[in-house]
Amino acid sequence: MKEAVEAICPGVVSCSDILAISARDAVTMLGGPSWIVKLGRKDSRTPHFSLTADRPSPHANLTLLMAKFSGKGFSVTDLVALSGAHSIGLAKCSSFRDHVYDDSNVDPAFAKDRQSSCPIAPGPGDDNLAPLDLQSPTKFGVDYYVNLIAKKGLLHSDQELYNGGLTDILVETYSRNRTRFYVRRLRRGDGEDGRP
Repeated sequence: MKEAVEAICPGVVSCSDILAISARDAVTMLGGPSWIVKLGRKDSRTPHFSLTADRPSPHANLTLLMAKFSGKGFSVTDLVALSGAHSIGLAKCSSFRDHVYDDSNVDPAFAKDRQSSCPIAPGPGDDNLAPLDLQSPTKFGVDYYVNLIAKKGLLHSDQELYNGGLTDILVETYSRNRTRFYVRRLRRGDGEDGRP
């Protein structure tokens, strides 16, 4: 993509801008909202692996999730809204195995279904994939939150957002009100603060 953009408009559009525009377009194409992407991000001259290494683990509890997001300047509301990105995509067995075999806050039928493609022991099945959103894995929307209420969150870290804690009310709100979820997502996704 960068080569094609450079051929038309050399030295103007960064890879960071291309990534922000692509994310917006992907969400929109999958039925989610659209928003204006403010351009002008600069690309780094060197990779910053330390910034990506500090992302939350799929095994994290709510306290750790809140600490990780707070460390990046995000509120608890931002944490729940941004986690809604898990309404699309897939996860590897190795990232949800412990949740579907060991956790008690998971629907038994859902756990059994996930176990059918994720063996209990680490090994060749570690890379088997499952959708993050059981109901509509290729549509951006609020089913992710509906799944959490039904105890069908794929990752332990997802289900922690609806597990008797202070984020439960936000999950319930977003599950019932697509507009509230989209408005919150757009506020954080408008690019004004340099974050996607």
